[in-house]
Amino acid sequence: MGLKPCRAFKVAAVSALLGLLFGCGGDNPPAGTAEDDKPVVPATLPRNEAAPGAGVFIISPINGATVSSPVAVKFGVSGIAIQPAGSAVGNSGHHHLLIDTELADPSLPVPSDPQHLHFGKGQTETSVELEPGEHRLQLVLGDANHVPHINPVMSEPITITVE
Repeated sequence: MGLKPCRAFKVAAVSALLGLLFGCGGDNPPAGTAEDDKPVVPATLPRNEAAPGAGVFIISPINGATVSSPVAVKFGVSGIAIQPAGSAVGNSGHHHLLIDTELADPSLPVPSDPQHLHFGKGQTETSVELEPGEHRLQLVLGDANHVPHINPVMSEPITITVE
């Protein structure tokens, strides 16, 4: 005697889910990644424009400064508003601080890891623990979805030395 319809549906659903999660093996990348391990972002992810002349900059520390850790970093903006992540207000965004890295692909959301810090509550300053040595800092504004604007609003990178 076969499975009852409800039980057969549950078995099929669980099997399909496991197939999606674990794939069939082989050389295919896991679902949700591309061949080079970048996240796959839907082509329909909306992108926003910033007003001409919008800018961000690091108020402090200044380029070339020698500082101690934790490092106090203050962010500045001009020609654009700061809004929390998720706020789809025109000509606005929120800060991301890049540490010792560059933005890989401005058409994708800014990654969230120790080199890409998110300030999605609209913060305009932070304190970061950095190892002694030279470090590169740069600000990037992201829109409501953490995606840089069509013409990315990025600060000039600065270099600091931590004692």
